[in-house]
Amino acid sequence: MNAIDLIVLNFEEVRRRSIKVWKYLPEEMLNWKPDENALTCAEMIRHLVESEFFYHQILIRRGSHSLSDLINPYDTKEFTTVDAELTFAHPYREEFLNYIKSFRAIDLEIIKIDRSDAGYVRTLGDMLLRIAYHESVHTGQLLDYMRTMEIDRPKVWD
Repeated sequence: MNAIDLIVLNFEEVRRRSIKVWKYLPEEMLNWKPDENALTCAEMIRHLVESEFFYHQILIRRGSHSLSDLINPYDTKEFTTVDAELTFAHPYREEFLNYIKSFRAIDLEIIKIDRSDAGYVRTLGDMLLRIAYHESVHTGQLLDYMRTMEIDRPKVWD
């Protein structure tokens, strides 16, 4: 297994565990949030699938400096259910993973992603790990939401 395969496996494992959490949320709790400034559960899920779309575009453009012309397919899509959200996101997810699979191991070190608008420029490898970490952190937040709601949580460490 090479470095690209490992990165793809990490993305697949992070998403598999996220989906376990997302689908475990009772439908009537999708609009719950811990305080008025927080995202709801549904907004958090949307944030994650939508962010992956944007991250894909950032990777393609080698930075986030030229996203103003981007048409966001999520702008016109209302969140209804977790399954509907996953179905809608599926083709974008496949494009994202296929794009990652198109890289060579050396690209992880030599390609730079310019996120100076966010305060950093990183190698492609670093950026890919940051993207997966972003989803992991938010999935952990949803687990904390569930604890606060005093509802059962799925076992993500299988």
